[in-house]
Amino acid sequence: MEVEKYIASGILELYVAGALTPEENLEVHRYAEEYPEIKMEIEAIEATIMELARTTSPGLPKDGFKRIGAELDDVITFVPPTSKKKAPWGSYLGWAASLLFAAGLLWVYTENNNLKSEIEVSNQEKQDLEETLSNIKEEAVRQETFLEMLRGQNVTVIALGGQAVSPESYAKAYWDRAENKVVIDAQGLPEPPTGFTYQVWSLKLDPLTPTSIGLLDNFISTESKLFTLENANESEAFGITLEPEGGSESPTLEQLYTLGAVGR
Repeated sequence: MEVEKYIASGILELYVAGALTPEENLEVHRYAEEYPEIKMEIEAIEATIMELARTTSPGLPKDGFKRIGAELDDVITFVPPTSKKKAPWGSYLGWAASLLFAAGLLWVYTENNNLKSEIEVSNQEKQDLEETLSNIKEEAVRQETFLEMLRGQNVTVIALGGQAVSPESYAKAYWDRAENKVVIDAQGLPEPPTGFTYQVWSLKLDPLTPTSIGLLDNFISTESKLFTLENANESEAFGITLEPEGGSESPTLEQLYTLGAVGR
C-alpha cells in the first residue's frame, strides 16, 4: 500500500470529521492499526481540530459556574424566544469555522473521487490500446507466416469452387506437404448463420473417403479469413461444408459450399 498517497487523498480528514460510511471507517481504523504513519496523521488532524475549536470558542467566564447557579436558583426567570439577547460573536465564529472545515473536507473527498474515476478511465483506455496493439502484432505474425509458406517450394495451391448450395462461394487451400499444414483462405465464403460453422475435409476420391481436418472457428471475428489446419493425409481433394457448431463426424453433402481437386 502507498501510505503517502493514502494520507494525501483526504480520506483521513473525512474520517476525523465523521463523514465516512461505517465500512470506510473500519477500513481507515484497520490501516491506522497497521501503519503507524496513518495513525500519527489521524492524531495530528484531531489535534488541529481541537486547537481550532479552542481558539474560536468564547470559553467559559471565570464566574461562569456562579452565573449558572444563580440561574438555577431562579427557575422562573427565562429568556423568551423573542428576546433580543445576543450570543457572543465568538460562538458564531466557531461554528462558521467548523462548517468551513467540513466543507473543505467534502471538497477534498469529491476531488479525490473524481481523480480516482479519471485514473480508472485512463487505465481502461490503456488496457484497450494494449489489447489492440497485441491483436495487430498477432495478425502481422500470422500474415508473415502465411507469406513465408507461400514462398516455399513444397506448397500446392488448390482452388475450391462454389457448389450448388452457394455457387458464388469460393476459397483456396495452400497445402504444405513437408510441414503437413493447410492454410485455408476463406475470404470468398459468406458468414455462417448463428449456431453453425465451416468444416474442412480432406478427401480420397476412389472410393470417396472424407476426413475432417478442422473447423474455421471464430470466422466472423477473424478479419484475414486465413485459417491454418493440420493435414497429414494423402489428400486428393479438399471440401468445405457448413455444419452445426462443434462439427460433424461426416460431411453434410447438401451443405457443401466449396470443392477442389489437388492438381498432379
